[in-house]
Amino acid sequence: MKFLDEAKVYIRSGDGGAGSVSFRREKFIEFGGPDGGDGGRGGDVWVEAVNGLNTLIDFRFQQHFKAKTGTHGMGRNRTGANGDDVTLKVPVGTQIFEEDNETLIIDMTVEGQRFRIAKGGNGGFGNAHFKSATNQAPNWANPGLEGEEKTVWLRLKLIADAGLVGLPNAGKSTFLAAVTRARPKIANYPFTTLHPNLGVATVDEREFILADIPGLIEGAHEGVGIGDRFLGHVERTRVLLHLVSAQEEDVGKAYKTVKHELEAYGGGLEDKPEIVALSQIDVLDEAGLKKKAQELKKASGKTPLLLSAITGKGMKEALRQLRDVIVAENGNIALPEKRDRNRKRDQETEGDE
Repeated sequence: MKFLDEAKVYIRSGDGGAGSVSFRREKFIEFGGPDGGDGGRGGDVWVEAVNGLNTLIDFRFQQHFKAKTGTHGMGRNRTGANGDDVTLKVPVGTQIFEEDNETLIIDMTVEGQRFRIAKGGNGGFGNAHFKSATNQAPNWANPGLEGEEKTVWLRLKLIADAGLVGLPNAGKSTFLAAVTRARPKIANYPFTTLHPNLGVATVDEREFILADIPGLIEGAHEGVGIGDRFLGHVERTRVLLHLVSAQEEDVGKAYKTVKHELEAYGGGLEDKPEIVALSQIDVLDEAGLKKKAQELKKASGKTPLLLSAITGKGMKEALRQLRDVIVAENGNIALPEKRDRNRKRDQETEGDE
């Protein structure tokens, strides 16, 4: 499935149906009077957050959504049918913006949440509505009101409990693949990961969702490399796991580079709880490992975890520390049986093979 986290769509609600001008004409009824019915309401345009989606790819193939027009009123006091609504189904975590791409309309953060972004026009009154003692045969009716039309932006920010950050080839995708059933692309060259991946990690019979985003390099906030456009996907996380590869010549500089990019991006990322880890330690001997661990501790001010996805060293401890922070922030993490539906997100969101 191809990943898409931003889309521009045009929406239009339905026009209301026109009211009817009609008079009752039946044999032996001399003064039938007006009997034109009202028009039906136009359909609304709704947006709904649904489970099982983690991309906006559907909106690449359809960008126009129009609700149906209400049916016109008819004689014999028959009211027209309301127009059918249109519902845009989006992943949980999708934000809806006005055409300027800055004014937030609604943030869809809860599964099943619905919001009407365009209201259908009201149906017009038929001439039966206007009859009175002084006007017993009105020969006019109202047209239906026009629906609303607008262009909106959809922007997806994935819902995850913990996020993985670091330079390219820091071992983020390897970590995700080792602790979840996600299967992101892993290779020995920079920017192997081109879009975020999600996975559900389990530790001590508790589950939480991990988000892996493409690596950051110096100048990412200015658009260098892939840039920082994917950092929005870790804005909603409660804790960040900052991975620094033991293969870096200067692990302190590598840490500070990513930390600077997080601060330059803003969005509250610089204030999130952070766990620092030295990854890929299986490539070092004891002396080299001790030296780089001390350098990273000096740069970050925290004692780093020592991780190796190959040997499994430190992986459980990292998951437990992430879990503890999430529990402290959220108060609770659901048991696996209560979060089975989240396993649907535990999948690779790779581009077309």
